[in-house]
Amino acid sequence: QVQLVESGGGLVQAGGSLRLSCAASGSIFSINTMGWYRQAPGKQRELVATITGGGSTNYADSVKGRFTISRDNAKNTVYLQMNSLQPEDTDVYYCYAGGILDVTGRTLLGSWGQGTQVTVSS
Repeated sequence: QVQLVESGGGLVQAGGSLRLSCAASGSIFSINTMGWYRQAPGKQRELVATITGGGSTNYADSVKGRFTISRDNAKNTVYLQMNSLQPEDTDVYYCYAGGILDVTGRTLLGSWGQGTQVTVSS
């Protein structure tokens, strides 16, 4: 199994910045895709950004130009730099890892982190 531990959420004023981190641990050989999703109470979880092991990125239109996703493959860690935050960015942010190979070559199920709260005040 793979565990994902997120950090970096908190409270920030509109226009401010936060950086989220998510570290994956376990018997991991490689992770194809890592990413961030967010979810508000009563709403569906939605994509924020993803990044492949080769560095290809994908962003939700609502965050393009403000958020930057990056990863450190050696550390199995993904980051989300969030700038120009707005109140509508307030959500619980979840880390995701998919396309995971363990050290024996098995493909593992995708994993989610426990979520970290981001609150942007106006």
